[in-house]
Amino acid sequence: MQTVSQTLAGHRSIRAFTPATIPQAVIDEVLHEAITGTSSSGNLNSYAVVLTRDPQRRQRLYELHGEQDFILQAPLLMTFCADWYRVREWLRLRGARDNFGHLLGYHVAAFDAMLLSQSVSLAFEARGYGLCYLGTTLNAMPDISAFLELLDTCVPVTTMAVGVPAEDPSKRDRLPLAAYVHDERYQAPTQDELAELYRDREESGWARYMATPALKAKCDEGAITSLAQFYTSPYKYDPDEQRAQSDRLLEFLTEKGFFPGNE
Repeated sequence: MQTVSQTLAGHRSIRAFTPATIPQAVIDEVLHEAITGTSSSGNLNSYAVVLTRDPQRRQRLYELHGEQDFILQAPLLMTFCADWYRVREWLRLRGARDNFGHLLGYHVAAFDAMLLSQSVSLAFEARGYGLCYLGTTLNAMPDISAFLELLDTCVPVTTMAVGVPAEDPSKRDRLPLAAYVHDERYQAPTQDELAELYRDREESGWARYMATPALKAKCDEGAITSLAQFYTSPYKYDPDEQRAQSDRLLEFLTEKGFFPGNE
């Protein structure tokens, strides 16, 4: 078993898995460690975790997550949900006032679920398993919610594919610590400081894109000449599409009971 420092130092996203399954005892052990060892607002543990192992059901989630091949390879998909349904039902049964079906409730539950997912990630990686987070959960939130039969005030916020790694990718770089850490108050970087903070990332990231034929072709097609331009191009995080997705997300969260004032 690796230490926490070793696990963090060795983290990288895995997008190729062997067919090996994960023993149920390991899954139970990881979840027990993560749930009992992760902070939670008010100790209400406002999350749910849906495990998907059945090949046919993984096929459907593969479709909902944009048909990323490693989803079919990974023996386990874990969908982490912001979940107030269980707590609100408990309140009702005990004659307490209803609560948490609002914006603040969504934030608390979503953050609780994300905290748990990171603990689960560390626990699996410490045991030698690999994983990849699926940001596409937010894009397909309504369809994933319907497929997993989630109830009101219970929505998916992230998904994790877990398995035995079939690749050993290099660890992705991060910006220097000064980009993230502020002493006492937020200190806005100057233009020169920003240029210096992103200099290595722009060079290495752009070189990686240019070395990948499919990505280079997209850059040539879109007359994209920098890493920053690619990130807000139609091929990555298209601002127009993301605004539309944001509107759809607000509509969905309203339908699920988190924004009652907007009904």
